[in-house]
Amino acid sequence: MSAPNVNKPNEGIVGQISNSIANAANYVSETIQGNSAEASKEANKQQAKGNTADDSISGRVSGAMGAASDKIDQHSHEAQAKANKESI
Repeated sequence: MSAPNVNKPNEGIVGQISNSIANAANYVSETIQGNSAEASKEANKQQAKGNTADDSISGRVSGAMGAASDKIDQHSHEAQAKANKESI
């Protein structure tokens, strides 16, 4: 009988279950963060269109820049969520 491999503690049934639980938690977290980034993007799009109290040029530019940044964040979180979902 061989001794357990302490260098690879996530092998075996218990390790697989632990990894699946961690991946599921990460999937939920990334999904929530992606949804939050999408909501922020939409709010920034409205600011960029001048549909908020700050309809100055600088406010609109700031909204456009924020929307672009939020879109990148949204896609990043969606990609990470997909990877975690596929790993469950």
